[in-house]
Amino acid sequence: MTFDDALGAVGAACAGIDPAAVEDACNRIAAARHVMAAGCGREALQLRGLVMRLHHLGLSATMQGDLTAPPLGPGDLLIASAGPGHLATVAALVDVARGAGAATLLLTAVPDAPLGRRADAVLHIPAQTMATDRQAPGALPMGSVYEGALFVLGEVLVDGVRRRRGTTPADMRARHTNME
Repeated sequence: MTFDDALGAVGAACAGIDPAAVEDACNRIAAARHVMAAGCGREALQLRGLVMRLHHLGLSATMQGDLTAPPLGPGDLLIASAGPGHLATVAALVDVARGAGAATLLLTAVPDAPLGRRADAVLHIPAQTMATDRQAPGALPMGSVYEGALFVLGEVLVDGVRRRRGTTPADMRARHTNME
């Protein structure tokens, strides 16, 4: 496995993401009163980076499970990642958010899974996940391609929201912690 191989696999997954779905996601994020993200394992780690950048943009944003996470309700958005199409925890959180009146955006490699029909919007990331890992020689293992594409997608979403809000890099730096 070379860097070119790894970047090629992640790049191919990103190239398959529908630009219109990305624009829709940016609009949903920019319009939300509060954004909460939820995922499991390494997917959650990628979403945590997205939430941090949304905070730097000046949005109210948290990860599900954080001690300071507020309740969701009308006007809020849950961004949930379930790469393999269904994760029991993520499915339960989508249902709780919808029941509270919040909108839901599902990020997944399996857009036609039943969970996708329960979300308000689905952003398809066409990548191998742990559920589809066949460990071909020279391939990234498990869900690494999905997770890498999820990171890149997060950066594209941040830039799209930044442009919509007119936020500058200096504005973002001013919101970065000084406690490092």
